[in-house]
Amino acid sequence: MKKRLLSLMLAGIMAATALTGCSSTKTETPASTEKPQEKPAETAKNELVVPSEPQDGGVLTIALTSSPKNLDPVKYTGTYESQIIQQVADTLVTYKMDLSEIAPNIAKSWTVSEDGKAYTFQLRDDVYFQPGKYQDGRQLKAEDVKYSLERSHELSAMKRLDMIENVEVVNDFEIIVHLPEPNAAFLTALTNSGNVIVPKEEVEGWGDDFGNHLVGSGPFMLKEFKYDEEAVLVKNEKYWAQKPHLDGVTFKVITDINQNANALRTGEIDFSSGLSGESVKLIREDANIKLLETPGLHVAYIYFNQVKGPTADIRVREALIKAVDTKELVKGIYQYGEAQPASLPLPPGSWGYDASLESSVPAYDPAAAKALLAEAGYPDGFKTTVYISNTPARVKMATILQQYLKMNLNVDLDIQTSEWGTFSEIASKGNAEIFAMSWTWYPDPYFFLNKIFASSAIGSLGNGQGYSNAEVDKLLDKALLVTDQAERAEYYKQALKLIVEDRPGIFYSNENVTWGVAPEVQGLIQRADGSIFLVNEEVNVWKVQK
Repeated sequence: MKKRLLSLMLAGIMAATALTGCSSTKTETPASTEKPQEKPAETAKNELVVPSEPQDGGVLTIALTSSPKNLDPVKYTGTYESQIIQQVADTLVTYKMDLSEIAPNIAKSWTVSEDGKAYTFQLRDDVYFQPGKYQDGRQLKAEDVKYSLERSHELSAMKRLDMIENVEVVNDFEIIVHLPEPNAAFLTALTNSGNVIVPKEEVEGWGDDFGNHLVGSGPFMLKEFKYDEEAVLVKNEKYWAQKPHLDGVTFKVITDINQNANALRTGEIDFSSGLSGESVKLIREDANIKLLETPGLHVAYIYFNQVKGPTADIRVREALIKAVDTKELVKGIYQYGEAQPASLPLPPGSWGYDASLESSVPAYDPAAAKALLAEAGYPDGFKTTVYISNTPARVKMATILQQYLKMNLNVDLDIQTSEWGTFSEIASKGNAEIFAMSWTWYPDPYFFLNKIFASSAIGSLGNGQGYSNAEVDKLLDKALLVTDQAERAEYYKQALKLIVEDRPGIFYSNENVTWGVAPEVQGLIQRADGSIFLVNEEVNVWKVQK
């Protein structure tokens, strides 16, 4: 009877979110245990003839589902910004496109001292900044690397280079990065868009407005950035890796997912980077559009405040976890196979994942949840608030969560929705009773567990809820002092076990990376971390010219 009531409840929620302005995902079928029936794919109207050799020219238009807030590398907090930043500027080293290993980039080679505390990098001598207002496109040198890395160390909103001590310039094309102690994740951290190399003159010349006038050494130059609208990029003719085939790239903000899909089908955009809900179905059935899907290095989660309010009590946190059937939640959110149910704060694609811990996560048990809440002093429930960004998947999740908590615990959940910039600021300050978001990064567990659960990350977006466990901190630190991956994995698995036992939140799904791409777009490589790279030493995206 209860399951039927739940199914009816979810059906009502899906209908409501389809009709209201707060969610852009229209749903025609209720959440159920079966995948909705889909029509056979339409026959392609015009068979595109793809030349045997890449063609130059054309502008690639990419839709983003939320608005980038700031393109200053030290200030950015979300993938919406990073997708633009990594087209404009370069990192010292980079991941290979299959995420298998770290590869040279601005640094052509490097060595590590025996004690693991000093990394010596040899720099390329053919890298030039794009022309800007405060420099004319000069050569990138060691002082620029020192400036950029130390700036990130001091100012990064996400503490992306908190492991370094200082950078020593040996000569124009050689630097030594000094670490206070060995850190096995250091090279991987250098690949992040928050650690791109930028010219000091432009940063200081623009001041707080540098994020609107980003200058780097990447394949495209930022011509114009309009908040909530678009970022217009043009080809950098002097890019060191290879000359871009594309004349430019435009990132358009289209927050409504169905509008996103329709814009792709009508040719208004060439590439949609965040399809979900019915838009996946629409594109899957359209033979004129390519749907690219791969399991993502991704966790979507609901994070409880660990230090303030009712959720500071572990019994309340466990009660909230037991009050939500995550498998049904995932079916209600992702009706077209866009994600898999999760239980741990680490994606299965990470080499630190431990499937044996899945059974340690409290199972759905409304009666036990209610008893725990009463034991914690809330027999009649309480009022609380969840903060989310304004994406359809989060809105849908919060609406279903709201009903679960009311039905099973009499907890009244207020939903506060905002654009990404506002949300990230709220979430990082520790003032949210509950917030919900997703995290996607590299296979190295450091970029999930250290960034979300280390005490040193408190105050950043990752650990905005104040999680702190001294034993977890010790294990996370130990994992950075060894270089053997199997040994590091064991430390992370031990830390993961303690984190699960602390009941910090509900880790409910692992979303796929789901892209819709026009057939004219060629040479695109989809990565499990969702990062878009259009031109580097491995890839050079182009468009078939009609």
